[in-house]
Amino acid sequence: MASAVLPSGSLCAAAAAAAAAPPGLRLRLRLLLLLLSAAALIPTGDGQNLITEDVTVVEGEVATISCRVKNSDDSVIQLLNPNRQTIYFRDFRPLKDSRFQLVNFSNSELRVSLTNVSISDEGRYFCQLYTDPPQEIYTTITVLVPPRNLMIDIQKDTAVEGEEIEVNCTAMASKPATTIRWFKGNKELTGKSEVEEWSDMYTVTSQLMLTVGKEDDGVPVICLVDHPAVKDMQTQRYLEVQYKPQVHIQLTYPPQGLTREGDTLELTCEAIGKPQPVMVNWVRLDDDLPQHAVVSGSNLLINNLNKTDNGTYRCEASNVVGTAHSDYTLYVYDPPTTIPPPTTTTTTTTILTIITDSRAGEDNSIRAVDHAVIGGVVAVVVFAMLCLLIILGRYFARHKGTYFTHEAKGADDAADADTAIINAEGGQNNSEEKKEYFI
Repeated sequence: MASAVLPSGSLCAAAAAAAAAPPGLRLRLRLLLLLLSAAALIPTGDGQNLITEDVTVVEGEVATISCRVKNSDDSVIQLLNPNRQTIYFRDFRPLKDSRFQLVNFSNSELRVSLTNVSISDEGRYFCQLYTDPPQEIYTTITVLVPPRNLMIDIQKDTAVEGEEIEVNCTAMASKPATTIRWFKGNKELTGKSEVEEWSDMYTVTSQLMLTVGKEDDGVPVICLVDHPAVKDMQTQRYLEVQYKPQVHIQLTYPPQGLTREGDTLELTCEAIGKPQPVMVNWVRLDDDLPQHAVVSGSNLLINNLNKTDNGTYRCEASNVVGTAHSDYTLYVYDPPTTIPPPTTTTTTTTILTIITDSRAGEDNSIRAVDHAVIGGVVAVVVFAMLCLLIILGRYFARHKGTYFTHEAKGADDAADADTAIINAEGGQNNSEEKKEYFI
């Protein structure tokens, strides 16, 4: 802080004289005045009558610098660059940089715009007010530079399921340093970043270690930049993951899953992998395939099933990553049978049909449709009819007709056989007539 060599009143008078001079002399006087003000005036005070704000601008955009006076007294306002070169003296621009343009000039404000801002424009700009003593205040222009290039690199173009790969993302030449965020699909991941500074610019490299699975195939890995100068700046790469086949056996026939003797069995082997398996193989565990079995591509066909076909059948598929398989257990059941229940004395016969139903290869159980209730009712009816027949037979037997005569009356009391004969004969003689009784 030092006093001014020239008083402010002299500068103001010189400025007024320059304004009143002829046009040819006027330009020379103004240039001389600017040189005197720049070389001879050293502002004093704290600029308490001046107001300005710091400016933050993205490279290539427009910055606006405003120098305002709280209590104007018609003092001269000028704007200087970081090298203390006069940009504007009142409404006159001695600096030949056409990017500076006057936006507004009055006794209380000097507002200037700077177009196409570059990193070299960053620094302190000074507002000066020619009072007694002169006042000065500065504003700082901060230039934001977005990353000039964003690159993502994957260690391997094609990874194998379960493998750990390295992914790198580089944001070059930004100011300030960028923050890099990682995403796999919609899930955010954490990487490790390194910052390199060069000539006030920053290059950031972030490393991500990723263990991939088959579910990651075709999923994008996204590198997203978090920087105040740019929004939604990102780049991405799609993962390509190879994995061994996934095998599934589909029962094509019979559709209900019941396998009986004499039926046909058809199985289809479905295999999905990357790369896609080109062929599948059918085998029978612990035995050879039946001679009447037919393998056609991914299909296995067995006609005229019998119990010797029981066993576990395996479908195998492979690619460069590995081999996988799926098993199907076959159990062949007897064909449907009918069983007659006990018959009665009548001609009525009740047939009880047992339907055996099972699902081959699963629980090997037989499900029977039991008509025991119907059979029980029939048995009760038959039993009741038998009981009724027995009761009626006994009743008629006990009430059968009895026939008595008196031909041998008196013989029951005889002491011996001769006497009985005599008594019997006598009884016949003494009897007037034979009498019969029917009960």
